[in-house]
Amino acid sequence: MEEIQSVKEEALQKIAEAGDLDTLQQLRVSYLGKKGSVQQLMAVMKTLPREEKPAFGQQVNQIKKEITDALGARMEQVQKEAVAKRLEAEKIDITLAGEDMERGTVHPLMMIQQELEDLFIGMGYKVAEGPEVEQDYYNFELANLPKDHPARDMQDTFYIDPNTLLRTHTTAIQMRELEKAHGQLPIKLICPGKVYRRDDDDATHSHQFMQCEGLVVGDHITLADLKGTLEYMANAMFGNGRKVRFRPSYFPFTEPSVEVDVSCPFCNGKGCSVCKGSGWIEILGAGMVHPHVLEMNGFDPKKCSGFAFGVGLERVAMLKYGIDDIRNFYTNDVRFLKNFDRFD
Repeated sequence: MEEIQSVKEEALQKIAEAGDLDTLQQLRVSYLGKKGSVQQLMAVMKTLPREEKPAFGQQVNQIKKEITDALGARMEQVQKEAVAKRLEAEKIDITLAGEDMERGTVHPLMMIQQELEDLFIGMGYKVAEGPEVEQDYYNFELANLPKDHPARDMQDTFYIDPNTLLRTHTTAIQMRELEKAHGQLPIKLICPGKVYRRDDDDATHSHQFMQCEGLVVGDHITLADLKGTLEYMANAMFGNGRKVRFRPSYFPFTEPSVEVDVSCPFCNGKGCSVCKGSGWIEILGAGMVHPHVLEMNGFDPKKCSGFAFGVGLERVAMLKYGIDDIRNFYTNDVRFLKNFDRFD
């Protein structure tokens, strides 16, 4: 019995002094394992007289339970202490200033596109999209530019195969929309997107640029409707007081066709270095939809008419923000793009 008491006191003391789970695990094996101290006490019971065995066995089982309970309680306590230490070490002071996260900006061309979309959606237009890898049929033929038409030379094209190309204008989207309409009126849409032409990149030219074309087809649409629409757009984009001027021009898909000038927003039409003293700045091309284009797309030009226009987004952005080199839009210079961070 003295040996039982000695094993119990020794085990409980070591358990109380143990400071980590590994030590406690070793103590469990040392006292409760198959070759542990408690098991050895059970082996002693074989040598005892029969009348002493029950009392001895009862005492051994009792210290086994006490050691097991002590180990469990101490393990739980050690685990809690470990968690508390880790939480203390990983404590975060939420009052400290956070890191200044770098954030992107809205690209100036996207800002112009969004402004135009908001403007025309407010006028009842829808925004249409189409593929950048386009078929010759939609890019040229339905736009009144059949095979071998000399006007195709005006647009040096990236061909993928004889019938597939990178679209040279978003007019291709207009042709797709006219085809889908199946002669149903009215049609009011704008088509923003990237276009591609073989060109040498310099301060004013790029092989890739962005357009936003507009199309309206309905009853009794006239040049006056076109002029009123473009005047409204010019005032919204360049400030109140803008006027527009039409000059005769030629585009295969419009007849008559016009080049459109806006009164210079920098000198208010008085003449300056930007407008080269003329008081006017050319911004886009436009015209009445060619009757043959309407016919090819299932519309009767005797019963309806329409107008179309196309504006280069780079052209608008350069005038609006005073940018003198179109390449700035595509070189990904963060210093340039930061100038347009509307959130600062």
